[in-house]
Formats: sequence, C-alpha cells, structure tokens
Amino acid sequence: MKLNLLGRPRLWLWILPLLAVLGGAAWYFNRQGDSAPTYRFAKVEKGPITATVSSTGTLNPVTSVQVGTQVSGQIKELFVDFNSQVKKGELIARIDPETFTYRVRQAEADLEAGRSALNRAQVSLANTQRDLARTKELVARNFVSPAELDRAQSTYDLAAAEVRTAQAVVQQRTAQLQTAQVDLGRTEIRAPVDGVVIKRTVDVGQTVAATLQAPELFVIAKDLRDMQVETSIDEADVGRIRPGQRATFTVDAFPGRTFNGEVRSVRKAAQSIQNVVTYIAIVSANNERGELLPGMTANVRIVTDTRDSVLKVPNGALRFRPAGAAADASKAAEADKTAASKAGSGGNPMAQFRERLVTELKLDAEQQQRLEPVFAEARNKFMGLRDMPEEARAKAGTAIRADLRAKIEDVLKPEQKARYAEIAAEFAGRAGGGPSTRGRVWVVDGGKPRGIDVRVGLSDGAMTEVSGDGVAEGLEVIVGQQGGNTAAPAQKGAPPRMFF
Repeated sequence: MKLNLLGRPRLWLWILPLLAVLGGAAWYFNRQGDSAPTYRFAKVEKGPITATVSSTGTLNPVTSVQVGTQVSGQIKELFVDFNSQVKKGELIARIDPETFTYRVRQAEADLEAGRSALNRAQVSLANTQRDLARTKELVARNFVSPAELDRAQSTYDLAAAEVRTAQAVVQQRTAQLQTAQVDLGRTEIRAPVDGVVIKRTVDVGQTVAATLQAPELFVIAKDLRDMQVETSIDEADVGRIRPGQRATFTVDAFPGRTFNGEVRSVRKAAQSIQNVVTYIAIVSANNERGELLPGMTANVRIVTDTRDSVLKVPNGALRFRPAGAAADASKAAEADKTAASKAGSGGNPMAQFRERLVTELKLDAEQQQRLEPVFAEARNKFMGLRDMPEEARAKAGTAIRADLRAKIEDVLKPEQKARYAEIAAEFAGRAGGGPSTRGRVWVVDGGKPRGIDVRVGLSDGAMTEVSGDGVAEGLEVIVGQQGGNTAAPAQKGAPPRMFF
C-alpha cells in the first residue's frame, strides 16, 4: 500500500509538464490560424510574350541514299569507309566479277553461233531464190510443168522463214549478251550522289544475296551542311503548327548552345504509339560548321505566336484563390449568364464567337453560309464529349478546337486573318494559356482581397497575357498567401467546358 502512495506523485510529475507542452502548442497554432494572412505580390508587366510548342526529335540528313546491289556475290574490294567523302559515280565497292565474266563470254559465244546460223540461212535463201527464178523461166517456155514452179516457190518461202528465225535468234542472244554485260557492270558499286558515307554494313569477303530486295551496303548523306529535325507533335498541338514558323532546338552534345531553324512541313501521316497520336514536323537545321551529327536527339521549341507589347502576369496570379472565392465565382458566373441571356446569345460561347466573327470581320453572306456546317460539325463533336473522362475530354476538346480554327481560316480572306487571330486568341488562348479565356486576378483593397475579371490570352508557361477593365501596368496582384484560412477547393461535378 505504501508503494502505491509513493508512486502516484511520481506519475503526476511526468503528466503535468506534458499537458503544459500540449496546451502551449494548441494555443500557438490556434493563434496562427486566427492571424491575418500575409500575401505575396507580383506586378502586372508590359512587354513581349511568345507562345511555343515543345517536343523532341531526331537530327537526320535532308537526303540520305541507301546504296545496295542488284546482283549477288562476294564482296571482293571496298574503297570507302565511314565518313568518306564520295563523288557521284565514284567506285566504292566491287563484287567478285568472275562468274559474271564467264556469263558474258558464254553470251558472246552464243551470239556468234546465232550469227553463223543466220549466215547459212541467208545463203540458203539466195540459192532458193535463184532456183525459183530459173523455174519461172522454164515454165514460161513450157520446158517444165507448173508443179515444179510450186515446189520451187515453197522451198523459197521456207528458206525465207529460216532467215527470219535466225535473225530473231541473233536479236535474242544480243539481248542476253547485253544483260550479262549489265550484270557484270553492276559488280562495281558506285556512289549515286555526292556526299558522305555515314553507314557501312558489309566487309570484304561477305556474301550478299540480291533476291526480292536489294541488300543495303552503304548509306550516303547527300549534304550534311543542310540537315533537318524530325520531331513528333501531339495531335492536340498540331493545329497550331504551320510551315515557316520559327523554331529553336538544343542538343545534349552542346549544352548551352541554341540552334535556329524553321518548320518546313508537317507530314499528314499519323503515327499511333500506345494510343498516342502524333504527327511528324520537319524543322530545318543549318549545319555549316558540321557540328551536328545524324541521329542526335534535339529538344525543339516551335514559336506558334508572339505579342510584342501586352500586359502579362505570372501564372500563379491566375491560379490564386483566397477564402470565399468559390462563392464569388458562382455569383460572377450567374451574372455572366444573365448578361449573356439579355444580349441574346443564350450564354453559348460558340454562338458568341460566331457573332463576333460576323460583326468584327464583316463576313459576307457566302462566308457565313460556309461557316454554318463548320460550326454545326464542331457543336456535334463537343456534345459527344460529355460522357468521356475528364482527361480524355480535355485532350479531345483541344483537338476539336484546333480543327475548327483551321477550317475557319480557310473561309476567311487574307485581310481578315490578322483580326481573326486576335479574336481566336481571346477566346481560345490558342497558345495553351489555360483551359478558359476568362480568368481572375486578386488585389488587396482595404486590407481584403478583391477579384478582377480578366481575359486570358497567350502564355509562355510562366507568364500569361491578360486584359480587361482595371488591369494596368504596375498593378500589384496576389500570387500566394501565408497564414489565415486557405481557399475552399473547387466544387466537384462541375459541367464540362464544351468550347473555348
């Protein structure tokens, strides 16, 4: 009993300090949560912004020729190796010609025999022709019967046929000789173009067999000073790629170096790898110094659009949402819907977009008529996305919008396309500025955050073009928050965005 009484005070000596520590921690964190938040700011800047599409590709010569052989045999000599400079028609390899030499000799002998047979047939024809002439003279004098004339005529006709046969044999054997001579000539492998040998796949003594397909002996790059990058573009971005666009790329072999080029073409043949559809874009690469080598991996950036002087903010300012922002956003959306309904657009972004095109571009009746099926097709495609998963819906929607913009451009006149690019940028953020052309930035007004609605344009991944009432150069916008309550998460189950 004495042991229990002595043990209880010792236990309380441990419990009381622990409770004091826990209480202090709770009070500290409670105080931190109730304290006023501290914001991080960034200023609205004015300057250029460039939108790009990034991808990877492989450096290749513009023209590379596979050199093969049309005859089978053993490689007897090689005259070039890797990196050898060659000229068109230069001898670069030889296949053992012995067998083909014998075939040529045999064909020459067969041709000579055919010519001898032709000579005999021609002599026989001459004899029968003389006999026929004498027989005709004798029949005319009634020295021989007409039957003798018929026999002489038949003999002459047979001799003439033999001559024609012998002539055909000579022609046939002449062709066989020429074929044998061509095959003999093919044992000498010559360079088809001027260039550099970048690949050699045979060695002396190796036997090559030319059956259904000519075996590859060498690969010759025509001109390594002019190369190209074959880069894969995702189907969601291919609608923004056009020939002539400026591009830059880097290679791991020269860190810190940037090489310039431009888009030459976009191949229409799609490639599907693991259900990912891409298209090959060809980007030019000047290689006057010979530093770039075939097969290098290039990290490509294609400039799809630029703005010289626009207002822009960090992307963090468009992502920031203070506490209570969800309720404010719902009210703003309801107000926008009401205003759109009053304006007669029914809140339909596609209808608003079409209305702006007709009004601001002054589309004539024919252009409006051509746009009707284009918008109808896009509307049906967007409706078909409603039941798709969110990620797949976003990717498919981007492709539909890119296709729609391209078809609209085909309808427009050259003088209308510049203004159309600006309208499309406002509606679609066609450089990938975000999921919507509308956004909100926040400023501190009277110690509390206040939202400003903005229109979103181009984005370079770090900064985004913005415009709207209340947005000016030097305006401080909130990009982050420390302390205080955080913003409520976005509501789940929101309807999918079917257009820009």
